Amino acid sequence: MAVIVATDNDFDNVLSSNQNVVVKYYADWCGSCRLFAPKFKRMSGEEDFANVAFVDVNAETSPEARKVAGVTNLPFFAVFKNGQLVDTVAASKEEAVRDLINKLTV
Repeated sequence: MAVIVATDNDFDNVLSSNQNVVVKYYADWCGSCRLFAPKFKRMSGEEDFANVAFVDVNAETSPEARKVAGVTNLPFFAVFKNGQLVDTVAASKEEAVRDLINKLTV
């Protein structure tokens, strides 16, 4: 599945139209965010995560979407189930993000 790019305008719609969502909050100036982007894209195509929508949100241009997850650092990841925040992690390690996404399948 392709990574969905969301803004404040469509963030709530993305959450409500997908049961399981993982959001990567990033900024254009964030080097770690750019380095993680290909990993996030690759993970979005994995069979294990076929029922998870992968979403990119620019934390600088979407302050409302950023507030929903309480973003404190970048890159920052949040998982939502049925539109509700489940958990978050500020990390640039793939293993930490995988562990976070796996909380959606419990």
